[in-house]
Amino acid sequence: MVNRLRIGGDAPVRLMGVINCSPESFYRGSYIPAGEVYDRALAMTAAGADMIDLGARSTAPGSSPITVAEEAARVDAALSELDGTGITLSVDTRYPEVLEVCLRHDVHAVNDISGLAEERYARAVADSGLPVFAMASCREPGDAAGVAATQKALEAVVGRCARLGIEEYVLDPAVGRWVPGRTSEDDWELCRNFSSFREFGRPVLAAISRKTFIGDLLGRRPEDRLAGTLALTTMLVDAGAAVVRSHDVPETADLLRVHAKMRQT
Repeated sequence: MVNRLRIGGDAPVRLMGVINCSPESFYRGSYIPAGEVYDRALAMTAAGADMIDLGARSTAPGSSPITVAEEAARVDAALSELDGTGITLSVDTRYPEVLEVCLRHDVHAVNDISGLAEERYARAVADSGLPVFAMASCREPGDAAGVAATQKALEAVVGRCARLGIEEYVLDPAVGRWVPGRTSEDDWELCRNFSSFREFGRPVLAAISRKTFIGDLLGRRPEDRLAGTLALTTMLVDAGAAVVRSHDVPETADLLRVHAKMRQT
């Protein structure tokens, strides 16, 4: 449950729209500057987004680093535009100082790509009482390569949630080029085995929108990966994804409506 929004079980597949307040983002089309966040968030919800995932630091390999203070300032400005709107919001950060700023606003979940592996941040997340989207990570974000290692990392995430008293959480198998040594084939294997990540009894997030492994297969830049993303999204929903994280809300909302219609009996 995120802000009274049921996730998993017999609930519909939920659509998480992405708003990046980081000009360093790998996909420039997702960057929303200050002053335009409110309009974009309203447009996304009108187009079918159930929630918005807002972040202010690019996590793509090789992206330009920024300070924690700069991330916090970006997040503060963006969330100030959304206070009082009632839009369901998750915040994508891994720093306690940034989370502290987020908690001054109307936020409803935390998206933690470190999978609660960093103790100080994990404690801050637990103390917030918010539901968590927790990514498969052993020590660093996305450092588990391969299906077996990812399952082991997710097992660790489940254990961390239990230890911290976090009962509402969604698992993310960490598809993407997070660390050196991970390959596109690693990501395809995670997607082929996506249904196996449901064995923990938790809802699972599909976060594959416009990512590198799709571009590697098709030979396309991030701007030209929509068709490939939608094709794979359909398959991951078939494999049991409870939430889909997407840069392209109208198109993905249409996909989910058509998929749900075809599944009716």
